[in-house]
Amino acid sequence: MPDLALNDFLTAIALVLVFEGLSLAAFPGALHRALEQLRALPNEALRWGGLLMALLGLFFLYLLRG
Repeated sequence: MPDLALNDFLTAIALVLVFEGLSLAAFPGALHRALEQLRALPNEALRWGGLLMALLGLFFLYLLRG
């Protein structure tokens, strides 16, 4: 069973790299604009946004994996 968990983890990492790479290749200007907007946000807003995304990801994992 640990092999399956490692395989799932590596698959998830690979998919993140694919989507990130495609978005960077297709929309480099949009990335620069988004990063400038993120830079202007206060640390507290970034912290809460990151926490919200992590919780949303855990919720989706719970729905998918039960």
